[in-house]
Amino acid sequence: MPYLPSLVLLLVGMVFSIVVLVKVIGALRRFRAASTLVGDRVGDGVGLLRARIAALGVAFAERRPDQARQGGPRVPSTDRGMKEDYRG
Repeated sequence: MPYLPSLVLLLVGMVFSIVVLVKVIGALRRFRAASTLVGDRVGDGVGLLRARIAALGVAFAERRPDQARQGGPRVPSTDRGMKEDYRG
């Protein structure tokens, strides 16, 4: 029976491959769970940061004078069509 050592070696190799495959699948599941958790937390943090930035934008807009909100000129000399004030 010269083929018996080959069959035993093939069987041992198959069992080893199955054991390694089961361990790799378990590690991938744990990695996916951790990755999802980290992604959710980062997403929540980004959402909170965007909300804070939007709130700051609203607060700054409320502090502006009414002219700036309506698009009026900020420099009085632009009303006369001049860029500079010549007060000699």
